[in-house]
Amino acid sequence: MAKTKTTYFCQNCGYESAKWLGKCPSCNEWNTFVEEIATKTGVRAPDWRTATGTAKRTSRAAAIHEIVHAEEMRIVTPDGELNRVLGGGIVPGSLVLIGGEPGIGKSTLLLQLALNIPGTKTLYISGEESEQQLKMRAERLSQASKAECYILTETATQHIFKQIEVLAPQLIVIDSIQTLHSVHIDAAPGSVSQVRECTAELLRFAKETAIPVLIIGHITKDGAIAGPKVLEHMVDTVLQFEGDRHHAYRILRSVKNRFGSASELGIYEMQGTGLREVSNPSEILLSQREDRMSGIAIAAMLEGMRPMLIEVQALVSNSAYGTPQRSSTGFDTRRMNMLLAVLEKRFGFRLSAQDVFLNIAGGLRVEDPAIDLAVITAIISSQQDIPVATTETFAGEVGLSGEIRAVNRIEQRIAEAEKLGFGTIYISKYNTRGLDAGKYGIRVKPVAKVEEVFQAIFG
Repeated sequence: MAKTKTTYFCQNCGYESAKWLGKCPSCNEWNTFVEEIATKTGVRAPDWRTATGTAKRTSRAAAIHEIVHAEEMRIVTPDGELNRVLGGGIVPGSLVLIGGEPGIGKSTLLLQLALNIPGTKTLYISGEESEQQLKMRAERLSQASKAECYILTETATQHIFKQIEVLAPQLIVIDSIQTLHSVHIDAAPGSVSQVRECTAELLRFAKETAIPVLIIGHITKDGAIAGPKVLEHMVDTVLQFEGDRHHAYRILRSVKNRFGSASELGIYEMQGTGLREVSNPSEILLSQREDRMSGIAIAAMLEGMRPMLIEVQALVSNSAYGTPQRSSTGFDTRRMNMLLAVLEKRFGFRLSAQDVFLNIAGGLRVEDPAIDLAVITAIISSQQDIPVATTETFAGEVGLSGEIRAVNRIEQRIAEAEKLGFGTIYISKYNTRGLDAGKYGIRVKPVAKVEEVFQAIFG
């Protein structure tokens, strides 16, 4: 009887150990090791060619000056938001991992993509749904008649590679990586070793055949992609699909991208017929209100290369308890506390005994420091109960001494504010060097200190 090799894997980073350890020496996490049967004795190393019978490709070392650089030939999809996040389209031979919460729309996004790419034979491999379920979803997306999209319900990688050899697709979608298993690893699907080995087989297949593979990955309760951390290092691109299932808008965020910017953002609206691209996110991030209300300021932010105007909402009220509350949604709470300390220390606003709540409208999570000026303006507007004019917007970082620091790509922010019909934009005076404000149809007001902004708005 053949013996089996038992080993222990860290569920967080994939570190392998011959015995159980309380603390992982790689990622320093506690109680993350699980026992798994790693490899059957006498079975050769897993390889996708064992299923297809393809001959192994040999390679040789080449001097860097001999290598001819050529532009990457990308598969441009009909989905403009996905093209933006990927850096211009899908690169042949790339491995793309998409993670997100259950029910957020990952399968809908990729099935919609597989049905809509013209002239591309796509293979959608599902280990979670039957063919009838996928057919029903395709009919709901009104794209069930596309002839070049094939459905395969299979979880064994060896059978999958045989079908790929027969069909010869140009694009492959895996839904999901946690359902696949390889016969070379005697462990349950979704375990650390199975996820790692199945991904390694798909990676070798994609690189040697130049066929792109899109993979759906489950996430843990902490929001991280389930499986070993090495999974994110193996793939070329990691995308995060975010949003609240109680709201219509979804955000596709690039976390890692070897072929483009890792800070791009795509926005979709979930409808009954699928996901609709939102080409102008500024319109959905600004509420349509008729009356002027206090505690609201508009910030000109930048997400990757994309300028957007977002609405910052603040509420300041007297604290009913001994300890005032500090809560923010979509904005770093520690940074909000820093801005509150600046307002109290430098400008004398007594906020230490008041509750402060901050919200970024539209469910967006913002890390751009250029919205600092809009945040403090919204907070003071709420405390003083003085509304900010709906034609004014802000772009500036606030320092600890109350100065307004310059931000990058100010021209794009100004142009976006002008396009949406705003009349005035407050920027740092250090952004005016080399800036031709006369070419814009919006009033550009440079300021150096926060006092100047408060004087202009609140008097």
